[in-house]
Amino acid sequence: MLIDVTDAAGIRIPRFCYHKKLSVSANCRMCLVEVEKVPKPLPACATPVADGMKVFTRSPRALAAQKGTMEFLLINHPLDCPICDQGGECELQDVAIGYGRDVSRYSEGKRVVADKNIGPLIATDMTRCIHCTRCVRFGDEIAGIREMGATGRGEHTVIGTYIEKSVDSELSGNVIDLCPVGALTSKPFRFNARAWELTQVDAIAPHDSLGSNINLHLRGNKVMRVHPRDNESINETWISDRDRFSYEGLYSSDRLTTPMIKKDGEWKDVSWDMALEMAAASLGEIKAADQIGALVSPTATLEELYLTQKLMNGLGCNNIDSRLRQGDFRLDNSLKRVNWLGMKIGEIDSLDAALVVGGNLRKEQPILAHRLRKAALAGADIHVITPQHLELIYKSRQLICTPGEMVKHLAAVAKAAGVKQGGTIGKLLDAADANEDAKAAAKGLKDGDTSAVMLGAMAQSHPDFSLLYSLAATLAEATGAKLSIVPAAVNSVGAQLAGAVPYLQAGGKPAESTGLDALGMLQQPCSGYLLLGVEPGMDFHNGALSQTALQSADMVVAISAYTSPELEACCDILLPMAIFTETSGTYVNAEGAWQQCRGAVKPQGEARPGWKILRVLGNLLNQQGFDYTDPGEIGEELRLLCEDVSLDNKLSPATDLEPRLGVDGLQRGGDTPLYATDPLVRRATALQQTKDAGEAVIRLHPIEAERQGLNSAENALIRQNGYQATLPVALDDSIPEGCVWISTGLRDTSMLGQPFGEVTVEKA
Repeated sequence: MLIDVTDAAGIRIPRFCYHKKLSVSANCRMCLVEVEKVPKPLPACATPVADGMKVFTRSPRALAAQKGTMEFLLINHPLDCPICDQGGECELQDVAIGYGRDVSRYSEGKRVVADKNIGPLIATDMTRCIHCTRCVRFGDEIAGIREMGATGRGEHTVIGTYIEKSVDSELSGNVIDLCPVGALTSKPFRFNARAWELTQVDAIAPHDSLGSNINLHLRGNKVMRVHPRDNESINETWISDRDRFSYEGLYSSDRLTTPMIKKDGEWKDVSWDMALEMAAASLGEIKAADQIGALVSPTATLEELYLTQKLMNGLGCNNIDSRLRQGDFRLDNSLKRVNWLGMKIGEIDSLDAALVVGGNLRKEQPILAHRLRKAALAGADIHVITPQHLELIYKSRQLICTPGEMVKHLAAVAKAAGVKQGGTIGKLLDAADANEDAKAAAKGLKDGDTSAVMLGAMAQSHPDFSLLYSLAATLAEATGAKLSIVPAAVNSVGAQLAGAVPYLQAGGKPAESTGLDALGMLQQPCSGYLLLGVEPGMDFHNGALSQTALQSADMVVAISAYTSPELEACCDILLPMAIFTETSGTYVNAEGAWQQCRGAVKPQGEARPGWKILRVLGNLLNQQGFDYTDPGEIGEELRLLCEDVSLDNKLSPATDLEPRLGVDGLQRGGDTPLYATDPLVRRATALQQTKDAGEAVIRLHPIEAERQGLNSAENALIRQNGYQATLPVALDDSIPEGCVWISTGLRDTSMLGQPFGEVTVEKA
């Protein structure tokens, strides 16, 4: 189109409805240009380039057309720029200055549109709307849910939602950036600052495994809002709402701002010197080195992860793990490699087929799901093995089953693909029924030029993850598909490179001796623990077990940005750590790309960057190689160790695997809600008011509820592995019979066991 050519040549043509990532609607008419031998101006966004075409973008006719359009657009637009949040960064203001009149000829009354409440994230002032329909097309084409639309005709057209519904897409905040006027603005940011008061700093979003590129907008020493930064190979021009609005958690009332120690059951503020000396002495006094365990968050920076690993090795121990939500580690000795996405992020767009096992990518990795949607729109054949019916944004064929049947269904697909193997896998293949769904999934993987078998978060937290992984590996090999282990967090791959897993050392090389994994450290309680950026109960595979094990320890040192009742109950020393906006560091995303960012604001109170805390602990413990003055030195040291590392999901055959989760009895299934994945996002006020915040309820199919003698008007008592909780009942057709669904990562469910397992339910 003409507008693409002029943009590439640096020739400016005004526009409102056009956006490079959206379809052409040509409804604002602001980009009218003169084309030789054409009797009337044409819209540059909808006019294809032709041989010999002569286009005039600044001729009297073109300028007159643009000025006329500008005047019509301003007829009904309110003159409220001084109180509009878009003021100072408004496309309408900019274009009006360049192409508008200095005096309005319109003296009649302007139309007024009543504002609607469309949720806690987006503020509306639809009187300002110029009907560019960017928001409508974004929902339909990018988010995959047409939540906004137009009603009425002419000047009576109104953009809004259907029958007073809220906008619930996990990508909804992008319409704030798309809106060229002040009709859709950020509700949490509203009236807090003006655009010209803000400075912009580049950063990396610390949540999902893509490491989306963002811009932090600061006023003074405070983050006021977050916007996307273009990076076509990672997040294109979009970010998820989790990345956009989680900054509110930076200023939570429970930020840990001073070092604290527990004395006689009471918490007291102390100096940094005292807290660090006590922490070092406590860790050093534990006589058996293998009685210390380090549990670290995969959202920590690469430098923090590397120094924690180095500190543990200095203590003679390799009990360190960042895979806190994983529940099956039987393949650790067979891996000895760095797991990753298995492909470049951009390659997902061009997949011909995909089998997603135990993954709701839309609610786990929203931008990754958007890319898979692009592949589906291009004709990709997508199948999903899932323990609940998923509301996806792309066409797919879902194989819905109870958690205990997931292994059986994946084995059926492998059998249909012609996989033959001995041992336990062979027994599973022999017993599998290669039904029509399994054959269709196998055919898609085989026929596609580029296909992938993807293991999501629910597969990784499954008690039989080892079997799912083994079957997926053999299936990928038999069909020529790529094996993809979807990383859980922004530094899940980086944690492996840093040696923050028990079977690898720094540099991603096999460890000489394997330490205890995250679950092993809790099942065989250690005498002392070092926690980095984690919260007991909410961040672990088995919330109740994590709290019980930590409370039984002699000493627990937590390096944390927040305090919480769970931390205070099990810790002895709390060291305040800076959050991602307050510290410099490196993140390695799902495809293995290293991304660096620097601290944008000063840490709150007496909080310090995590790498500085760990450096001092290393010095106090008389360990060698902890004399760093800059995080860049740490990152460069690790980068040199990783020079010859290879990211590889291949698996050495393991023959001693037996299913842990049966197919009989009532089973629990569980996911971690989108806005409960880490301490920062759990404290973002606006996100916690959305539908994706998660509810502590027992969801089950109406038929199963009747079988158990329950209804949605009462509470139920659920028991699992000796733990119990009383929760409300909610009827949900998306849950298969024989299963109850209870989310993890929530305070009210933190005293239950793992997300998958046998349970009993009865009236409270």
